[in-house]
Amino acid sequence: MAQVNVHVTMSLDGFMAGPDVSVEQPMGVGGERLHRWLFDDADEADKAAARQQFALTTAVLLGRRTFDVGIGQWGGTPYPVPCFVLTHRPEPDRAEKEGTFTFVTTGLDDALAQARAAAGEGAVTVMGADVTQQLLRAGLLDEIHLQIAPVLLGAGRRLFEHLGTDHIELEQLGTHQSAQVTHARFRVVK
Repeated sequence: MAQVNVHVTMSLDGFMAGPDVSVEQPMGVGGERLHRWLFDDADEADKAAARQQFALTTAVLLGRRTFDVGIGQWGGTPYPVPCFVLTHRPEPDRAEKEGTFTFVTTGLDDALAQARAAAGEGAVTVMGADVTQQLLRAGLLDEIHLQIAPVLLGAGRRLFEHLGTDHIELEQLGTHQSAQVTHARFRVVK
């Protein structure tokens, strides 16, 4: 069965996007700073982390808000694979040049089942705070691949919010750092 992973960059104070996320500013005000490690003179550790992320991803599960603010920036699918959008606002499936978007209105379990089936032996990459939080609460997330940027955003969208009061145990799988970011991998203990 395909593994379910989230790959996300966040600020040291826990924000994965700045405030006021919109179509015009998909990462929110100041949030583009989080992804500098991907674009600004990335060193070999950063390039290797990005290559691994793309190589592992054979399907994507994302929320409607992430789709709405990201589609204009991506110019197609965020990864060249089948993408499943968990939503209450259906629209016809979309075929892009490098992948597809399927809009799933039948709930998290069904969206995840479709993404896993499409992923085969690869991995489902999760995009968006809300979907990530739902999967964590349900015990359905396998790994967290976290890039911690050396910046304090002060406000925005937190990754680990709305998780309730239950304890979620993680096992550290590895870390490495570059000048721009610290890469950390965790397995969610079930």
